[in-house]
Amino acid sequence: MSVINIHRTRLPVARERAAVLLDGLASQRDRLWPSNCWPALRLDWPLMVAARGGHGPIRYAVVGYQPGQRVRFAFSAPKGFNGWHEVRLEVVADGEVDLVHELRMHATGLARLSWPVVFRPLHDALIEDAFALARQVFGQEPAIKPWSYRVRLLRFLLSFGNATPQSALLAASPRDPFARIAPPLLPAESMTTPESSS
Repeated sequence: MSVINIHRTRLPVARERAAVLLDGLASQRDRLWPSNCWPALRLDWPLMVAARGGHGPIRYAVVGYQPGQRVRFAFSAPKGFNGWHEVRLEVVADGEVDLVHELRMHATGLARLSWPVVFRPLHDALIEDAFALARQVFGQEPAIKPWSYRVRLLRFLLSFGNATPQSALLAASPRDPFARIAPPLLPAESMTTPESSS
Protein backbone atom coordinates (compact mmCIF):
# COMPACT_ATOMS: atom_id res chain seq x y z
CA MET A 1 0.00 0.00 0.00
CA SER A 2 1.48 3.33 -1.08
CA VAL A 3 1.21 6.15 1.47
CA ILE A 4 1.72 9.86 0.80
CA ASN A 5 0.91 12.20 3.68
CA ILE A 6 1.70 15.93 3.52
CA HIS A 7 1.02 18.72 6.01
CA ARG A 8 2.01 22.37 5.65
CA THR A 9 1.56 25.66 7.45
CA ARG A 10 2.68 29.17 6.49
CA LEU A 11 4.96 31.20 8.74
CA PRO A 12 5.45 34.98 8.35
CA VAL A 13 9.24 34.88 8.64
CA ALA A 14 12.28 34.43 6.42
CA ARG A 15 13.73 30.94 6.17
CA GLU A 16 16.80 32.05 8.11
CA ARG A 17 14.60 32.79 11.14
CA ALA A 18 12.40 29.72 10.74
CA ALA A 19 15.55 27.56 10.64
CA VAL A 20 15.51 27.39 14.44
CA LEU A 21 12.55 25.01 14.18
CA LEU A 22 14.49 22.44 12.15
CA ASP A 23 17.95 22.82 13.60
CA GLY A 24 16.75 22.50 17.18
CA LEU A 25 14.94 19.19 16.69
CA ALA A 26 15.68 16.60 19.42
CA SER A 27 17.79 19.12 21.37
CA GLN A 28 17.21 21.14 24.52
CA ARG A 29 16.39 24.03 22.17
CA ASP A 30 13.59 22.11 20.42
CA ARG A 31 10.69 24.51 19.83
CA LEU A 32 8.83 22.42 17.26
CA TRP A 33 8.25 18.97 18.68
CA PRO A 34 5.08 18.83 20.87
CA SER A 35 6.60 16.77 23.69
CA ASN A 36 4.20 18.28 26.23
CA CYS A 37 1.57 15.92 24.80
CA TRP A 38 3.42 13.35 22.70
CA PRO A 39 6.38 10.98 23.13
CA ALA A 40 9.57 13.01 22.89
CA LEU A 41 11.71 12.90 19.75
CA ARG A 42 15.13 11.59 20.79
CA LEU A 43 18.27 10.89 18.78
CA ASP A 44 21.43 9.11 19.86
CA TRP A 45 23.55 11.96 18.45
CA PRO A 46 22.94 15.61 17.69
CA LEU A 47 20.89 16.22 14.57
CA MET A 48 23.14 14.93 11.79
CA VAL A 49 23.21 12.27 9.09
CA ALA A 50 23.38 8.77 10.64
CA ALA A 51 21.87 9.80 13.99
CA ARG A 52 19.27 7.26 15.07
CA GLY A 53 16.26 7.48 17.31
CA GLY A 54 12.57 8.10 17.10
CA HIS A 55 9.48 8.78 19.16
CA GLY A 56 7.37 6.18 20.89
CA PRO A 57 7.30 3.00 18.75
CA ILE A 58 8.40 4.87 15.60
CA ARG A 59 12.10 4.41 14.89
CA TYR A 60 14.21 6.01 12.19
CA ALA A 61 17.61 7.30 11.16
CA VAL A 62 18.59 10.69 9.76
CA VAL A 63 19.46 10.13 6.11
CA GLY A 64 19.52 13.74 4.90
CA TYR A 65 20.13 17.05 6.65
CA GLN A 66 20.59 20.51 5.18
CA PRO A 67 20.76 22.94 8.12
CA GLY A 68 17.94 25.45 8.06
CA GLN A 69 16.30 23.77 5.08
CA ARG A 70 15.29 20.15 5.62
CA VAL A 71 15.84 16.96 7.59
CA ARG A 72 14.83 13.51 6.34
CA PHE A 73 14.38 10.37 8.41
CA ALA A 74 14.20 6.79 7.04
CA PHE A 75 11.95 4.42 8.98
CA SER A 76 13.36 1.34 10.69
CA ALA A 77 10.23 0.47 12.75
CA PRO A 78 7.44 -0.50 13.03
CA LYS A 79 7.82 -3.47 10.73
CA GLY A 80 6.22 -2.77 7.38
CA PHE A 81 6.96 0.98 7.38
CA ASN A 82 9.19 1.19 4.30
CA GLY A 83 10.00 4.78 3.45
CA TRP A 84 10.79 8.13 4.96
CA HIS A 85 9.42 11.34 6.41
CA GLU A 86 10.93 14.79 6.37
CA VAL A 87 10.46 18.29 7.70
CA ARG A 88 11.44 21.15 5.42
CA LEU A 89 11.10 24.88 4.87
CA GLU A 90 9.90 26.13 1.48
CA VAL A 91 10.26 29.81 0.63
CA VAL A 92 6.97 31.08 -0.81
CA ALA A 93 7.58 34.85 -0.78
CA ASP A 94 9.91 37.44 0.68
CA GLY A 95 9.61 36.96 4.42
CA GLU A 96 7.29 33.94 4.22
CA VAL A 97 7.95 30.21 4.35
CA ASP A 98 5.89 27.07 4.42
CA LEU A 99 6.80 24.56 7.09
CA VAL A 100 6.15 21.18 5.48
CA HIS A 101 6.05 17.66 6.85
CA GLU A 102 5.98 14.96 4.18
CA LEU A 103 5.74 11.21 4.70
CA ARG A 104 6.14 8.71 1.86
CA MET A 105 6.24 4.99 2.41
CA HIS A 106 5.09 1.62 1.18
CA ALA A 107 3.16 -0.15 3.95
CA THR A 108 3.43 -3.94 3.95
CA GLY A 109 2.13 -6.73 6.16
CA LEU A 110 0.34 -5.59 9.33
CA ALA A 111 1.30 -2.00 8.56
CA ARG A 112 -1.37 -2.02 5.84
CA LEU A 113 -3.89 -2.11 8.70
CA SER A 114 -2.04 -0.37 11.53
CA TRP A 115 -1.21 2.74 9.46
CA PRO A 116 -4.78 3.77 8.57
CA VAL A 117 -6.40 2.56 11.80
CA VAL A 118 -3.85 3.60 14.45
CA PHE A 119 -0.79 5.44 13.20
CA ARG A 120 -2.26 7.86 10.64
CA PRO A 121 -4.75 9.59 12.96
CA LEU A 122 -2.10 9.90 15.69
CA HIS A 123 0.53 11.08 13.19
CA ASP A 124 -1.80 13.71 11.73
CA ALA A 125 -2.69 15.04 15.19
CA LEU A 126 0.95 15.17 16.29
CA ILE A 127 2.05 17.09 13.20
CA GLU A 128 -0.79 19.60 13.54
CA ASP A 129 0.18 20.14 17.19
CA ALA A 130 3.79 20.73 16.10
CA PHE A 131 2.57 23.28 13.56
CA ALA A 132 0.56 25.06 16.26
CA LEU A 133 3.76 25.40 18.30
CA ALA A 134 5.62 26.71 15.24
CA ARG A 135 2.99 29.37 14.63
CA GLN A 136 3.14 30.44 18.27
CA VAL A 137 6.94 30.75 18.14
CA PHE A 138 6.59 33.46 15.50
CA GLY A 139 3.74 35.34 17.13
CA GLN A 140 0.82 33.86 15.25
CA GLU A 141 -2.36 32.48 16.75
CA PRO A 142 -1.57 28.77 17.32
CA ALA A 143 -4.95 27.76 15.81
CA ILE A 144 -4.87 24.38 17.55
CA LYS A 145 -6.87 21.70 15.78
CA PRO A 146 -8.82 19.77 18.43
CA TRP A 147 -8.10 16.05 18.53
CA SER A 148 -10.76 13.86 17.01
CA TYR A 149 -12.67 11.33 19.07
CA ARG A 150 -10.57 8.57 17.48
CA VAL A 151 -7.31 10.25 18.46
CA ARG A 152 -8.49 10.77 22.03
CA LEU A 153 -9.66 7.16 22.25
CA LEU A 154 -6.41 5.78 20.82
CA ARG A 155 -4.33 7.88 23.20
CA PHE A 156 -6.45 6.74 26.14
CA LEU A 157 -6.12 3.07 25.20
CA LEU A 158 -2.41 3.16 24.34
CA SER A 159 -1.54 5.01 27.57
CA PHE A 160 -3.82 2.87 29.77
CA GLY A 161 -5.76 5.99 30.65
CA ASN A 162 -2.75 8.19 31.42
CA ALA A 163 -2.53 10.29 28.25
CA THR A 164 -1.75 13.98 28.65
CA PRO A 165 -4.65 16.19 27.47
CA GLN A 166 -4.21 18.52 24.50
CA SER A 167 -4.68 21.47 26.85
CA ALA A 168 -1.05 20.90 27.94
CA LEU A 169 0.25 21.58 24.41
CA LEU A 170 1.17 25.21 25.02
CA ALA A 171 2.36 24.73 28.60
CA ALA A 172 5.71 26.30 29.45
CA SER A 173 7.48 22.99 30.07
CA PRO A 174 6.94 19.38 29.07
CA ARG A 175 5.19 16.97 31.40
CA ASP A 176 8.14 14.57 31.21
CA PRO A 177 11.14 16.39 32.78
CA PHE A 178 13.48 14.37 30.54
CA ALA A 179 11.50 14.92 27.35
CA ARG A 180 13.89 17.45 25.83
CA ILE A 181 17.19 16.13 27.11
CA ALA A 182 19.53 15.23 24.26
CA PRO A 183 23.23 15.56 23.43
CA PRO A 184 24.33 19.18 22.84
CA LEU A 185 23.51 20.49 19.38
CA LEU A 186 26.59 21.02 17.23
CA PRO A 187 26.93 24.23 15.22
CA ALA A 188 25.34 23.72 11.81
CA GLU A 189 28.52 24.65 9.96
CA SER A 190 30.43 21.79 11.57
CA MET A 191 28.16 19.13 10.09
CA THR A 192 28.49 17.27 6.82
CA THR A 193 25.18 16.98 5.06
CA PRO A 194 25.25 14.69 2.04
CA GLU A 195 22.04 14.55 0.06
CA SER A 196 19.99 11.41 0.34
CA SER A 197 18.45 9.75 -2.67
CA SER A 198 14.74 10.45 -3.06
